[in-house]
Amino acid sequence: MKLFLKGDRCFSEKCSFDKRPEQSPGEHGLRRPKFSEFGIRLREKQKMKRMYGLSESQFRKYFMKAAGKKGVTGSLLISFLERRLDNVVYRLGFASSRKEARNMVRHGHFTINDTKVDIPSYEVNAEDVIKVTQGSEKFERITMSLEGLGRRGFPEWLEIDTEKLTGNVKRLPIREDVTTPIEEQLVVEFYSRV
Repeated sequence: MKLFLKGDRCFSEKCSFDKRPEQSPGEHGLRRPKFSEFGIRLREKQKMKRMYGLSESQFRKYFMKAAGKKGVTGSLLISFLERRLDNVVYRLGFASSRKEARNMVRHGHFTINDTKVDIPSYEVNAEDVIKVTQGSEKFERITMSLEGLGRRGFPEWLEIDTEKLTGNVKRLPIREDVTTPIEEQLVVEFYSRV
């Protein structure tokens, strides 16, 4: 499945997934294995974990946090993952991939409510204002990523001002805001198998 890990390349004809969609990499790529019930749930968890670029322990902490809250666990899990600062920077179009967004946040290119934040896992809240720092406004990667924003689509829970290079969190994300094909119920079933 196409996870859009390579940024703008995934939206062009150079995407390796589109070149050979029927074949997995490797010598035995033409064979399609049959997965068990456990394997199906494991693959969905791994897919979601890789999409957001998290380690196993980080992903498990987010799941435990979602499971401890009142509400639908799968929807809460997606909401927590979408609220990460590196994901918000990617969704606003300041970076072409989540990996690039994480690197840019680490290097201190963004402020939240006029406070410099360099922690990619920082959880944004409603009405937070994400802004590109003073020295980073002419950063070439940001301007290039903003040009490709139209291909990716823009979530309704965010608002962007491309002139001032600021983004605003209008409201917290809900499950319907995420358009990628994720079956969060399989992830919940994976962790609740014990």
